[in-house]
Amino acid sequence: MNRSTKIVATLGPASSTPESIQALVDAGVNVFRFNMSHGSHAEHQARYLTVRQVEAASKRAIGVLMDLQGPKIRIGVVPGGPRLLVAGHEVVFSSSLADMVQGVIPFPHPEVLAELAPGHLLLVDDGKLKLQVTRTAPGSVTLRVEVGGILSDRKGVNLPSTALPMSVLTAKDREDLAFGLALGLDWVALSFVQSAADIEELRALVGHRVGILAKIEKPQAIDDLEAIAKASDALMVARGDLGVELPAEQVPGLQRRIIEVCRRLGRPVVVATQMLESMIQTPSPTRAEVSDVATAVYQGADAVMLSAETAAGRYPVESVQTMARVLAQAEQDMKGGQSNAVAALPVPLPLSSPLNTNLPNLSKARADVMGIALRAMCGAQRLAAAVTYTSSGASALCVARERPATLLLALTPSSATARRLCLVWGVQPLLAKDVDSVEGMVSLAVACVASLGLPHPHEPIAIVAGLPFATPGSTNLLHLVWPV
Repeated sequence: MNRSTKIVATLGPASSTPESIQALVDAGVNVFRFNMSHGSHAEHQARYLTVRQVEAASKRAIGVLMDLQGPKIRIGVVPGGPRLLVAGHEVVFSSSLADMVQGVIPFPHPEVLAELAPGHLLLVDDGKLKLQVTRTAPGSVTLRVEVGGILSDRKGVNLPSTALPMSVLTAKDREDLAFGLALGLDWVALSFVQSAADIEELRALVGHRVGILAKIEKPQAIDDLEAIAKASDALMVARGDLGVELPAEQVPGLQRRIIEVCRRLGRPVVVATQMLESMIQTPSPTRAEVSDVATAVYQGADAVMLSAETAAGRYPVESVQTMARVLAQAEQDMKGGQSNAVAALPVPLPLSSPLNTNLPNLSKARADVMGIALRAMCGAQRLAAAVTYTSSGASALCVARERPATLLLALTPSSATARRLCLVWGVQPLLAKDVDSVEGMVSLAVACVASLGLPHPHEPIAIVAGLPFATPGSTNLLHLVWPV
């Protein structure tokens, strides 16, 4: 509980044993990501069952996020083996086997070819090769090589200028989704989102059984960002493909913009990709990576994510431990708790903080009002903790949106709600029995706070709840109690 920013860690070959998963939880993981681009259903099921066993042993909620692969656009097998594409020369991509003459590159996506137009860009092999469409014909396109290099079989293709003319949910995604729902996942991440309509398509399949996290990694998603955020339950700044499809220098500004939109709308936001990339091979991060992680904290992200660092790296536990230390230090800096080295400077370093930023109250919902009131209360009175009673998690989200300067406990009778809240800034979810009176609510809140052994046990506790009890959306009570 020494930090508010959550950690998402990807499971893989380097971190699938019960001992590894337990060590990752002990190091500070809040949510485990299952990357459906890799691994079989049997492997993911074994990992899921292990996570739940560790959860039971640890007596703390752990979230599970399934990351759907989404549509993968790739070239086919290059005739004659790997081929050197020379800048300034032209090359033909074709979906027709009849066109497979010497020099033509197979591209088994006729629906994509039909959407291409002169001037559109194709980025191949994570942007290593850059091609621009010069001419189109039925079933084929001619492209000029802008940035050349070696082209080999089945390399991925990004199309920043082209709206994908297909559903972002592939047949594989639908199979993976059914598998994940049967397991009991808490969050599902949708890849290559282009518009709010993509979220609505997924929502029609899952309803509100799981949280939907939209991965922002295409230029089209930036154009429809506000609507996507409103339709989703959370967003991810997926900087890998975003940095391929857009100039890399634009990614930091877009990260900040996405976080600001999510903060305003009260949607959790995850910053992902290459956060501690060097720790795949080395036991310590670069200074630039540490600054990158801290920047996500300063901007107000709810969570940060580790990918290959924990899935396939040599130092998965060390990566999480490093991440946790950086997050805790960055948050301490923002609260004004300078380190000894900084405090010794002749002039203290000023740090701006988004923690207490006044955000516009767009919805005027009662839970939002309670969150704003709690933040104001924290400015006048130090609290031992703020306790929300929640069945759906909505009131905890509204309180967390305001970033009040106190420990946030979410008491809920629902294990699904507790696990979903593991992604939310500052919220420590705890399973608790239902209450049917204000007196019972106060007693349970005081007992829960006392059991944690907090440093200021005699400070007042703020309680946020709704009357009548167990009624989603009824948040209307902010109660202050002094433990005796």
